[in-house]
Amino acid sequence: MSKAKAKDGKAKVSPTKTHEPVKPTKLTMMVSSTVYGIEELLDRVYTLLTEYGYDVWMSHKGTVPVRSDRTAFENCLAAVEKCDLFLGIITTHYGSGQNPNRPDDRSITHREIQKAIELRKPRWILAHDHVVFARSLLNNLGFEGKQGRQTLKLKKRPVLDDLRVLDLYEEATIDHRNVPLADRDGNWVQKFRSMEDGSLFVGSQFSGIRRLNSLSGRTLKAVRLPLKREVTYDAGRNSRAALAG
Repeated sequence: MSKAKAKDGKAKVSPTKTHEPVKPTKLTMMVSSTVYGIEELLDRVYTLLTEYGYDVWMSHKGTVPVRSDRTAFENCLAAVEKCDLFLGIITTHYGSGQNPNRPDDRSITHREIQKAIELRKPRWILAHDHVVFARSLLNNLGFEGKQGRQTLKLKKRPVLDDLRVLDLYEEATIDHRNVPLADRDGNWVQKFRSMEDGSLFVGSQFSGIRRLNSLSGRTLKAVRLPLKREVTYDAGRNSRAALAG
């Protein structure tokens, strides 16, 4: 309340203006993954993140903003561009989205994670234990890296349905010989085997929303790659929970 003198000399009381507290804008978290085999994990991740106060964009839940004048690819990549934070989950399934007439096309999940890396989004990635093991096994057998695996033909099985899953894992971990270890910012990829492992990681990384508010709008350091274009690599943890061997 404030006081002012009226013409009669008496104090005139006028109400003080009050301002409604401004509600903080929710951080938008994009969750990128294949769906088959990890539905329960995705449901749990969605529940945890929404309880922590994030606006969660997840195709499995139908919460990714969609425009009718765009393709599925375009809507997904636009969501990656607009999100504040990015969580990628790499599973033993490569995912959908390839043109049947062009089998070498990358899947939607692959392109989403590549886009997050390219845009230097603050990101976290989970990778299923089977992905990590398969890559290690092939490396030890002499089929190291994307080039080393080109001669292999994979028969689809529940454990791994496409060797490009390993390419995606190596991109997330910035596993490039020409990139010094000191320059591999964001190359942490968390291995998990079960829904409990994945939930523990999400809880430990994202329950402190105030801390992550400081990351919103920031980008990771770019890394120069052989293709002579700058991209940023973040490690993520991507994977599917409780994959039946």
